[in-house]
Parts: sequence; C-alpha cells; structure tokens
Amino acid sequence: MILVTGGTGLLGSHLLLDLLKSGKKVRAIRRETSDTGMVKKVFSYYIDQPEELFNRIEWVCADLMDFGAMEDAVQGVDEIYHAGAVVSFYPSDHKAMLKVNIDGTANLVNLALNRNVGKFCYVSSIATMGVAENGGVSNEETYWVPSRDNSVYSISKYGAEREVWRGIEEGLNAVIVNPSFILGPGFWQDNSGLFRLVWEGLKYYTEATNVYVDVRDVSKAMTGLMDGNHFGQRFICSAAGLSYLDFFSLIAKYLGKPAPSIKVSPWMTSAAWRIEAVRSWITGSKPEITKEMAIATTQNYRFSSEKLCNALNFEFRLLEDTIREICHIFLNDQGHVLSKN
Repeated sequence: MILVTGGTGLLGSHLLLDLLKSGKKVRAIRRETSDTGMVKKVFSYYIDQPEELFNRIEWVCADLMDFGAMEDAVQGVDEIYHAGAVVSFYPSDHKAMLKVNIDGTANLVNLALNRNVGKFCYVSSIATMGVAENGGVSNEETYWVPSRDNSVYSISKYGAEREVWRGIEEGLNAVIVNPSFILGPGFWQDNSGLFRLVWEGLKYYTEATNVYVDVRDVSKAMTGLMDGNHFGQRFICSAAGLSYLDFFSLIAKYLGKPAPSIKVSPWMTSAAWRIEAVRSWITGSKPEITKEMAIATTQNYRFSSEKLCNALNFEFRLLEDTIREICHIFLNDQGHVLSKN
C-alpha cells in the first residue's frame, strides 16, 4: 500500500494517476473540506475513463497535525509520498504554514520510522537551495543561507527538509525531490493561475528569469527515484529557465491573447507591495502583492538537474510543449464553462 499526502493538489493528483496506471494500491489523505472532484478532473485530461482509476483510490480524512488520524492512515503502508504542504506568501498564513509544513512533516517522519515504512519520498522545493555566487548555476550542493529576504515558505520547507534528513539519520529510506515552479493544468485559481491571468489580459512583466518544470516530469522523477532506491539524497527537478516576458508571451501565443507589454522595474514592485500592505491594513483584505511576491519576481534563478538526469537517464519535456498543452486544456475548460452559461 502506498500513502500519498497532498493528493488533491496539482502534483498529488498527477502522482495518483501515475501510481494507479502502474497498478499500485493507493491510499490518499484529504481534509474534510478537500474537493476530490478536482482529482477526477485531472484524470480526465489524460484518460478516457477517469472514474475507473479514481474509484480505486482509498481516501482517508486526516490532517498532518492530527497524529492519531495519521497513525491510522499509515497502517499497513509500505511507501509514503509526502506532497502535502501549505503554500502561501500572505503574512496571515505564515504561522500556520510553518506549523503544518515543519511539524506535520516531523509527525509523518516519526510515524514512518515507528511503523518501519520501507520507502519515503518528500517533495521539497528549490526554495530550500542556495543561490550560486556571481550568477552561477545552483545544484544540490549549493546550500541555503539564512537571509531576511528568504520567504517564510522557503523557511518552512527548509525546516521540513531538516526533519526528513533527521529521519534518514535514524534509518529512514528517504529521498528528497526539489522541483522548480511546477506547471500543470486544472488548478486555474491557484497553482495554474498564471495561465488564467494571461487569459484575463495580464499587461505587466518583470525583467527577471524563473525556472519551470512539467508536473508530469516531477511525478515521473519521484516514482523513478523511489523505484531505484536513491535514498539519503536530494535531487533538483527543473526543466529550464525562461524570462517572465518569454514565459508569458508563450502562454499568450497559445491562448490567442496579447503578450504583456509593460516592463515593471524593481523599484516599482517595491512600491507596489508597500502600497498594497497599506490598502490591506485599511480594508482588512488580503494584499494582491506581498513583499515576498515582489522579491521573487525580481530574482534570476539558475538551477541544474544534472544529478537527476544522470541517476535516472532522465529527459525533461520541452517547456514550450508543456505550455502549449496546458493552454489547450485551459481553452477546453473555458469552452465547457461558457457552454453552461
């Protein structure tokens, strides 16, 4: 039996599909408020009869912070894929994110050790990697450095990684995967929201570069590393980098929309998050832009996945192909929404 946390998310739903297609017996964690219908929707993007595989999932209502419920969920489990986490750049979510991501991971690591779970895969992030000096390329040996500019999300994932490393020292067969910005379809209001923003007429871009990876490649890397017993290590999983202008322009091309045309300078993003902070304080609403968001959109990231490629003879999908396919799914989804109205 394989346990998957975060199964109702973008990566988790694709991982569930891959595991089920390979004939694995799968149990997935969900919260009381989670929408499992989105998992079936994701399945429908790739297979003709999504219900058949979806109905093979054993769903368990549990929370990473509920040790008793998680203890029941781990019963009889041989492998764990831990993809569940809180992801937010809003100050109001920081405390909960630190608690769930770090302490929740610690709970799961402890349970895996206590129940002698054979294999454990933790989904971390390139946010836990350091930035190479002089514009160099970061790899698994480029270590995270504490800084006031580090996002609370990166701090939470770094803390969670430390719990996994602690588990490895105590005998857990665990591997850590560090994906870059994950691209995939369906979650148009959050994970896949950049496609929706371009569809709605995004006009602005920053002169910086980010790194991306297809969600299917992350899932493939995870299962490959687990099947190959590549334990006690971490692996960057990133296909390539694109400037924000090139990235948004590709999305615009395949959605049939105008590309962003207004370049935003660093001082403008700095002013924007400060203005939003004041507006948020006055209105009591969440800011549209936070300090962490502003910093992230002005950085130039460069990461190497050479270690992963060598370990698994791995080849990434081309980013343009990924973007084109996601845009095609987005347009189909939009057509279904419009046809209902």
